[in-house]
Amino acid sequence: MALDHVIIIGAGQGGFQAAASLRQEGYQGRITMIGEEPGLPYQRPPLSKAYMKDADPERLRLRPAIFFEQNQIGVIAGMRVDRIDRHNRTIKTAAGETLQYDHLILATGTRNAVPPVSGIENDRVLGLRTMADADRLSAAMEDAKRIIIIGGGFIGLEFAAVARTAGREVVVLEAANRLMERAVSPEMSEHFHKIHETRGTDIRMGQPVVEVTSDPRTKICCARLGDGEHFEGDFILLAAGVRPNQELAEAAGLQTENGIVVDNFLVSSDPLISALGDCAAFPDPATGARIRLESVQAASDHAKMIAKRLTGKQVRYDAIPWFWSDQFEVKLQIAGLAPADSRNVAKSDDEGRFRVYRFAEDRLVCVETADAAKEHMAARKLLASSSPISLQQLQEHDFQLVALMGHVKK
Repeated sequence: MALDHVIIIGAGQGGFQAAASLRQEGYQGRITMIGEEPGLPYQRPPLSKAYMKDADPERLRLRPAIFFEQNQIGVIAGMRVDRIDRHNRTIKTAAGETLQYDHLILATGTRNAVPPVSGIENDRVLGLRTMADADRLSAAMEDAKRIIIIGGGFIGLEFAAVARTAGREVVVLEAANRLMERAVSPEMSEHFHKIHETRGTDIRMGQPVVEVTSDPRTKICCARLGDGEHFEGDFILLAAGVRPNQELAEAAGLQTENGIVVDNFLVSSDPLISALGDCAAFPDPATGARIRLESVQAASDHAKMIAKRLTGKQVRYDAIPWFWSDQFEVKLQIAGLAPADSRNVAKSDDEGRFRVYRFAEDRLVCVETADAAKEHMAARKLLASSSPISLQQLQEHDFQLVALMGHVKK
């Protein structure tokens, strides 16, 4: 069947990359992107970092308006899609418009998770997912002296670093027993714990927040933990993780399980519908286990692969995932994925670089670095090579990945 019209639901970085890559791969048909937020596609990662400092929306734009005009990419902004009719190959928008597709790409992303906490809907509790959220946070921080952050993951810690740098008192409340528990090793968690505490951030772990209240007269809010301890602040940032936006796919009868289920080619249970990015649950190329990655890079890689497939170049998704987080002046970078029971070896040097090498049995599967960009780039190349890297090999090269690269087959 000829693909005369590809519709992309979701206008974030993954959705944008799908449209741009289709044109790069020579697709000549019609492309329509539909996004719920107003305006053109923009980058989300800087929202909790650079954007909080300069608040310049133009620096976030992925491309100016002329790019979409020149590449004949239609953008319907500020619009929700209410329904997918797979039988008739149509989608219906909240405005009542019906559009027909030949192939549909779901790039619906995620939304902030809202834990079952009494009073969490309080108007002094803010989230950070969109540019509008970041603007509200910036305005709230202007008059704030003390800020409470619920969640010790990337977003919570990135904002904590910005707030502390701006001279605000900050307390981070994390229900787990360590920071960034889902994303990094215990060794890297401890490394960043020390960085934040050294900068004056008050970190409390191991107890969930069970209640949020606020005084309507003073606007001071309070977060109470399960053990009864409570903390007061001018506002609360809720950064307790995200949930995949899979409801539209579910209603259309697509298979979902912590995301929209896709195969190695990122095709859903309907061959005319693909899914990418944070909302897609796909087979890990290394283990075959179904995973979902909350990563801009994964979304971009997914989009490029889908564009190749739709233009006749059948390729499987096998990219090595990588992630990053900027906290204070320290850059955390992660290459690969490690199981929870990985064997870890931590290394540091006099120049402040810190690395954690993670192994599944005897095979290197993940490298975490703090302020070690060359090691990160080497890790990505080594993990993508056809030769597995053993602990013994690393020991023989004193855990210097750059030196090891010359001895490994690509």
